[in-house]
Amino acid sequence: MKDMILKTMVAFQADERGVTLVEYGIALALAVTLGVAALSTLGGEVSGAMGAAGLAMPN
Repeated sequence: MKDMILKTMVAFQADERGVTLVEYGIALALAVTLGVAALSTLGGEVSGAMGAAGLAMPN
C-alpha cells in the first residue's frame, strides 16, 4: 500500500499538464489588467482628441 501511494505521488509530481494552463491564465489576467489600466489612463485624452477632430471636420 505504501509503495502504491508513493508511486502515485511521484506520478503527480512529474505531471505538468495543469501548470501550463495556470501560466496561460496568469499571462491572460496580466494582459487584461494592463490593457484596462492603459485604456482608463489614456481614455480621457483620446476622447478629447477625437472630439476635437470631429469638430474640425466640415459638415
